[in-house]
Amino acid sequence: MGNDHHSHSYAPKKQDLQRRLKRIEGQVRGIQKMIEEDRYCVDILVQIAAIKSAVHQVGLSILESHTRGCVADAISNHADGDEKIDELMEVIRQFTKS
Repeated sequence: MGNDHHSHSYAPKKQDLQRRLKRIEGQVRGIQKMIEEDRYCVDILVQIAAIKSAVHQVGLSILESHTRGCVADAISNHADGDEKIDELMEVIRQFTKS
């Protein structure tokens, strides 16, 4: 599954992805502090929902890059297109599990 020998299709978005992940990391630390301070459960749950959404958006961005990059290249070059689609579908199944 993981082909590390070529540049990744998300490379142009790398800085944005890193920025988003650092923001998510800060949000997680914020929740740790909220729990430490015995904050109201609903406030904590709202923050957890925001983190889940942010992580999901990062995943969608990488999934889109993979589809438009690796999968599209494989199909247009007639090189392992069916295998790339199978791999993509498996990733989508895993990604959309709750």
